[in-house]
Amino acid sequence: MRIRLYHARLISFANGDTELKENMQVGIEDGRILYVASDEDAIKEQYVWDVERDCGGNLLLPGFKNCHTHSAMTFLRSKADDLPLHEWLNETVFPAEAKLTAEDIYVFTKLAILEYLQSGITGIFEMYLTPDSIAKACREAGMRITMTGGVNNFSQSVELLEQWVQEFNEPDDLVKFVPGFHAEYTCSKELLERIASLAQKYKMPVYAHISETKKEVAECKERYGMTPVAFLDSMGMFEYGGGGYHMVHLEEEDYEMIRKRKLYAITNPASNCKLASGIAPVTKLLSEGIPVAIGTDGPASNNALDFFREMYLTSVLAKIRDEDAAALPAMEVLKMACYTGAHAMCTPECDSIDAGKCADLILLDLSQPNMQPLHNIGKNVVYAGSKSNVIFTMISGRILYDNGEFAIGTTKEEIYAEANRILNRIFA
Repeated sequence: MRIRLYHARLISFANGDTELKENMQVGIEDGRILYVASDEDAIKEQYVWDVERDCGGNLLLPGFKNCHTHSAMTFLRSKADDLPLHEWLNETVFPAEAKLTAEDIYVFTKLAILEYLQSGITGIFEMYLTPDSIAKACREAGMRITMTGGVNNFSQSVELLEQWVQEFNEPDDLVKFVPGFHAEYTCSKELLERIASLAQKYKMPVYAHISETKKEVAECKERYGMTPVAFLDSMGMFEYGGGGYHMVHLEEEDYEMIRKRKLYAITNPASNCKLASGIAPVTKLLSEGIPVAIGTDGPASNNALDFFREMYLTSVLAKIRDEDAAALPAMEVLKMACYTGAHAMCTPECDSIDAGKCADLILLDLSQPNMQPLHNIGKNVVYAGSKSNVIFTMISGRILYDNGEFAIGTTKEEIYAEANRILNRIFA
């Protein structure tokens, strides 16, 4: 399939470039970008196109990368609210999750995929209970996903981690898998040592919830005399990199270890606000040379899977934390969403609109009132953008969401009906 998108404004992020270009076209073949050129360039004449689409002067971007998700927690949306993290997990989330089957998780993951596509998200970094059924849902829908383990003392295992590492990393697949665990406070030292050994065996990065709350940090220091970052580093957990979800409560010595191990910090502003966990030190992380990506977290702690809201909060909360209105400019946030996120979730092939890269693209409507006037389009996206601006979401050259319609192999009504049937069983 050959597709030509033309008459577009474009921010490519190729090699991190944030320049806005106008009157551009993108050629796509079999899910990869053939070329990026101006509309005046005659390169289009070299090909016969199956589809040609006028972008109408609207904005093409690499899709947003949602770098921390628990997708099937759609089943708890607005069911587990207004509680601090540890009470929320132990009294509401864990008991309800115990009733889920792999098929349930498949259905609720598809429900989340609808919202991801509507929000311009073309890749997700997923941590949840049954990777096999999650991978099935994503492949059927066409969603790009990197999965990581949620191993803890009572769920999953190191043996399963190794099985998934071997099973889910085929070249050119939409699905990848990297080692991971839930958090230091839900894993024994012996379990964490085994995970570190597995990562060293396969020379792979490791991901986990790290330093999300003050309580987590204080209890880790009481147990081991170190912060979570220092403790995990002491056992060789991050010899091949990785990242931490949240990283809200870091101590001064943590930053050097994070930078040394080339870890990604993945901020989840809406979830951290809703659970009253705090505001991540995003500008401090960036100033220390630590790359930062953005995630929604799960729909039980957010409750939306709206990446425009996450981008806005990432910027304005940094301004509040630093008491500096100039902190974390919009274009830095947009780069985190489109470019840095691709590297955080181990899919550098999706980081930009450039020849040879995956055709994971979104088109944003600039003609709507919230995008006018066009003083600064990048700032409009971060500070004023919304789901309503997403015209289409394309993954691997397939348009899966287009002007309110989904093309994921099943209807949204079928997904809603099945989700509600399962909920009636779980919460009867």
